Amino acid sequence: MKESAFDSLVSGTQDLEFSFLEKKLQETIGIGSLTDDVLRTLGLSTKEGHYNNAAALMADQNSFFGVDIARFGDSIDYILDRKTLSRISVLSQYDQSVEMYRQYYQYEVIDGVRRRTVETIPETAFREAMANAIAGRKWNVNAHIRVAMFADRIEIFTPGGLPEGINRDDYMNSMVPLLRNPVLSSVFYRMHYLEQPGTGIRRIQEAYENNRRKPVFDISENAIQAILPVPGTADLTEDQETVYGLMKTGRKISSSSASQDTGFSKSKVTAILKQLAAKGYVQITGNGRGTKYEAAK
Repeated sequence: MKESAFDSLVSGTQDLEFSFLEKKLQETIGIGSLTDDVLRTLGLSTKEGHYNNAAALMADQNSFFGVDIARFGDSIDYILDRKTLSRISVLSQYDQSVEMYRQYYQYEVIDGVRRRTVETIPETAFREAMANAIAGRKWNVNAHIRVAMFADRIEIFTPGGLPEGINRDDYMNSMVPLLRNPVLSSVFYRMHYLEQPGTGIRRIQEAYENNRRKPVFDISENAIQAILPVPGTADLTEDQETVYGLMKTGRKISSSSASQDTGFSKSKVTAILKQLAAKGYVQITGNGRGTKYEAAK
């Protein structure tokens, strides 16, 4: 007999409130109010009126681990920002994760009278990766989804590995007939947080279709790690891309810090920075030991 999915099991807590879920349903699919009938239609309660674990995950407060996001500086020893989203609605976890992504991987540029948003990492890819992590993780494991933000990449670590019956090829080719959390995935789909469940990897790959640097997926028995790089630039060498990636989120660097971050010698880094400046990618301020480099505006 097939074991029931964890998110469909009756929750150990039935005293749940759904104000955030109601707000998001009003915004995304235009419901008037969150009634018992709507909860049953979404699959969050049984015919007997009992809430399941998917409902608990959607509730304003719950007992589950969530998402731990950290933005790192020159190394993992330097944490510049951190946010732990736990025991709150998974919808709020998702929204706050996207807000932090936008803070560090998007900026606005004014072209004449027009203002446009530039993404250093495709938002579509980050959204899909986060939705996949939340909807596809093992929720009965006491561990956070870990999001590590660096100047040149974002790493998303999802507890749980692949669902039983799914192999790496199925997962990578978006051929996923079995979902670990079918109720949660269905609600995310209805609310447009996910496209068709099981197609997220393909959509992440499509977001990088015209870029030389591609996302990487490291799949083990107990976890899945997605690495979303800052896309490559066509007219830069791989070494130039590596150095330029340190500045793409608006950070100013020195040749010494760039040497430490990349592992390149200081003389090599200095030469690369001068090449980037000559191509118009980098602007230089200061002189001598006070020389700093940043992405050209």
